[in-house]
Amino acid sequence: MDRDHPPWMLLHLLMVLPAVAGSAGPLTHLENVAGKLVFYQTQGNATYVRDAGELASHVPTETMFELFDPQRNFSTAKFTYTWDLGNGEVIKGSEPVVRYLYPQSGNYTLRLKVGANMPQYAPPITGVYSKDVQVLDAIKNIELAGPADYTVSQGSSLAFHVDGSPPMWVCWRFLTSCLPDVAAGCTLTMLYENTLELNHTFTSTGLHCLDISVRNDISQLQTSFSLYVRRNDHTHLLFILTCAAVLVATFSFILVVACRPWKQNASQVAASSNAAFVKDRDAGGESDVVVTFSSVEKGERERLLLQLGPQYSS
Repeated sequence: MDRDHPPWMLLHLLMVLPAVAGSAGPLTHLENVAGKLVFYQTQGNATYVRDAGELASHVPTETMFELFDPQRNFSTAKFTYTWDLGNGEVIKGSEPVVRYLYPQSGNYTLRLKVGANMPQYAPPITGVYSKDVQVLDAIKNIELAGPADYTVSQGSSLAFHVDGSPPMWVCWRFLTSCLPDVAAGCTLTMLYENTLELNHTFTSTGLHCLDISVRNDISQLQTSFSLYVRRNDHTHLLFILTCAAVLVATFSFILVVACRPWKQNASQVAASSNAAFVKDRDAGGESDVVVTFSSVEKGERERLLLQLGPQYSS
């Protein structure tokens, strides 16, 4: 039957050979097989996929190697995995998953060496995969470095320390009397360091609230601070002194006006009159008494007895 149908045998061989070549090709070059590294981090009850290669420090991390094998060429292979975390730690295993954490922030290169042991192939097929990762510190705390009370109508400076890896996006707003305002937005600021300084002038006294939200590529934290604003005692004292000065000036003016007529009368009374009694004798031998008056200004002296005419002694 084979002799009677040689063309059919040739056609059958041509159909089988491409299938064998197609299945054997990927096995000889494992690095050409599609695959990827996927990063997961768990915080509390939540699990986050870090597909961008940005991880949080001090957070349990799970990295999985996903092999793309639609033809199932490696269905019978036994794999070995060697994980180089880039920080000097190397982990070996037979599962495509590794669990670890980075204790410090920084830039690392994670390398994975995969070995596939196939029964029909020797030696084992190997491949190397790598991924650059950036480890950041999650935002854990926002601390107000300064007093909690401020003065109204006076420029105030508020300093905050943010525990996390920059760059960070900061969104903040002040609430008068701590009343929530849904319609009001917040001021967005890009922070490239761990210290945030805000300058604000409070226009009213009482209790105020500062809502602040900080976010980086791996975490987000929102908190609120209560601030007490008191009145400006220096301004109040200045107002009292100004009023006192006005009152003193007013009373001084009234006192000057009231005392001016008394001084004028005193100056008029200052002039005094002196009377002198002089005995004069006329030609007939009769004597007359003559009274003379003289005005003397204040401070002047005049003799009491004026000598008018000849003097007589008894």
